[in-house]
Amino acid sequence: MASPLRREPPALHDRAIQDLSFIRRTMEGAASFTDVPGWGLVVIGVTAIGAAVVAHAQPTAFRWLAIWLLEAIIGATLGSALMFRKMQARGGEGPVVSVPARKFLLGFWPAVIAGAILTVALADRGGMWNPGSRAPEVLPGLWLLLYGVGVVTAGAFSVRAVPAMGIGFMVLGACSLLMPQVSGDLFLALGFGGLQIAFGVIIARRYGG
Repeated sequence: MASPLRREPPALHDRAIQDLSFIRRTMEGAASFTDVPGWGLVVIGVTAIGAAVVAHAQPTAFRWLAIWLLEAIIGATLGSALMFRKMQARGGEGPVVSVPARKFLLGFWPAVIAGAILTVALADRGGMWNPGSRAPEVLPGLWLLLYGVGVVTAGAFSVRAVPAMGIGFMVLGACSLLMPQVSGDLFLALGFGGLQIAFGVIIARRYGG
């Protein structure tokens, strides 16, 4: 009578599965986040240029701020939706599960949240209705600088074009703060408009979508 086939010891089988899981997590953690939506950045850039034109024509700082806050909401909504769509098209697990995506978002959002808090704290709320408010002189540089910091930090986990774009934002933010005689809307148009359109095209052509 033939002897029964020897089975692999359960402990060895479990160890092999654990090793494979560890290797998979390590490779995923080392991967770059490539799902930044290039054409999405182009669309957001176009809306930002339009917002700069409309905001510059507003008679009070309050209405100026309202235009840019609306643009921020539109940009964040479009960017998030297009990023998630790109991840789905690649067959990814989604932004909540993907390790590179989590690293990217954790690097990006703290600076953006800090910018939102500082906007509330520094906005000249007492004079926002008056034509002489200084909010449009200070806030553009703050937004560009902190947005750039977030993009550079998050870009450490993404393709090279992303941190390069962040550095461009930081340069424009510094120039806006150090050159108050130049319209902040011009710097905002150059940053959220021009830079995002230019780098969006580069990202779309090199990394798809």
